[in-house]
Amino acid sequence: MTKFKAQGFNGTFRNARKGFNLAIRSEMNIRVHVSIATLVVFFALILKFTAVEFCILLFIIALVIVTEMLNTAIEFALDSIYHNRYSRMVGMAKDISAGAVLFATFISIIVGIVLFGSKIITMID
Repeated sequence: MTKFKAQGFNGTFRNARKGFNLAIRSEMNIRVHVSIATLVVFFALILKFTAVEFCILLFIIALVIVTEMLNTAIEFALDSIYHNRYSRMVGMAKDISAGAVLFATFISIIVGIVLFGSKIITMID
């Protein structure tokens, strides 16, 4: 057994928590996403989102943060393998992973406009 298999569920959970904390500490973009997500959840509570609306909101927040974390992991891995040397292929991989974050962010903005817009229009009527 490798040391990773022998660590059990608690060890795996501890490593995952450590990874999330590392992502928060090391990446400004993730801190921005988490801060905005906190504000969005706060406003969703104020606007009394339904359970379904709230679940959609949480899913879309998770989508953005997960893509940002995967982007960060890809960047760290490639920088480690290539020792921070420039490579056209590495640049392309990083650009594609950053594009995934951008796409997820655009989709989240559209979902936010639909969810919050419908609540605000309902309040105005």
